[in-house]
Amino acid sequence: MTDVTVRPYRSTDLEACRALWVELTQHHREIYQDPSIGGDDPGRCFDRHLAQVSPERVWAAECAGEVVGLVGLILCDPEAEIEPVVVAAQWRGRGIGRMLLGRAEEEARRLGVRLLTVAPVARNVEAISLFYRCGFRLLGSVEMCKVLTPAGAGCWKSGLELWGHLFDY
Repeated sequence: MTDVTVRPYRSTDLEACRALWVELTQHHREIYQDPSIGGDDPGRCFDRHLAQVSPERVWAAECAGEVVGLVGLILCDPEAEIEPVVVAAQWRGRGIGRMLLGRAEEEARRLGVRLLTVAPVARNVEAISLFYRCGFRLLGSVEMCKVLTPAGAGCWKSGLELWGHLFDY
């Protein structure tokens, strides 16, 4: 495999990073069977994310001049959240996600962050497994949802148990 490097985001990465964001959104649409996730133009959500975290807190994984992954770090002193972690589908399974997480963690340590979090969607088993392998083994919070419209009621799976309670996910 050609060498992959993780480097700071560049303004010339915008379209490639938008495409990665769209790929992540599409994955969420598929695992939740909900084509409305991310809205009509999910690539523009990357623009809002970039404005929120600032380009200095975004890194790209690059191989042979191609951006193949992306990671961001949202600071909430004294804590931080890694969001997003995206690796292009054809590049997964090569350690790039681990490299991206390592870069974000390195920056969080440098900044004196006390607690580093990730918040994958409940059905993203691959992401949860990666985060677990990379040392994210504490459950700091649980986000609970309630469907309020008929449109979102049919796409949930059952069978996740926590503290004796059965949840749909």
